Amino acid sequence: MDGVRKLLNNVLNFLAGISFVAMVVLTCWQVFTRYILGNPSPWSEELVSYLFAWMALLGASVVTGERGHMNIPVVVDRMGPKAIKVFHIFAEVIAFLFSAIILTYGGLKITSLAMGQLTSSLGVPIGIFYVVLPLCGVLNMIYALINILDICKGKEV
Repeated sequence: MDGVRKLLNNVLNFLAGISFVAMVVLTCWQVFTRYILGNPSPWSEELVSYLFAWMALLGASVVTGERGHMNIPVVVDRMGPKAIKVFHIFAEVIAFLFSAIILTYGGLKITSLAMGQLTSSLGVPIGIFYVVLPLCGVLNMIYALINILDICKGKEV
């Protein structure tokens, strides 16, 4: 499972990095066209906001894979080893359910609904940009399952 986690992490870090670089380039282009050319580029601003959402969601999937999601260590630190293990598995089950219901199921619904709407500047279906929701939902579910297996084996991420 370490190989799967490493592969997913590398792919997601690469995609988030590419998204970040594209955002920087597009923002510089936006500043150039607005202040130097006096004619702002409307499509670049719109694309940057969609890329930001993609970068944030892909980054959240990486955090899920690293088991870096929120927790309250003050409570967990006072538990015994078995209770800690159960608590960590419970947290991963909650993350899995959230990813399955909200990101994957809800994401598929909103993506299909948004395919009929076009973005104002780019002229492409908005649903294309919403595909990241179910994609990250599936990735988070894979990570949660890997994390549960690692917790059961006694491995820390």
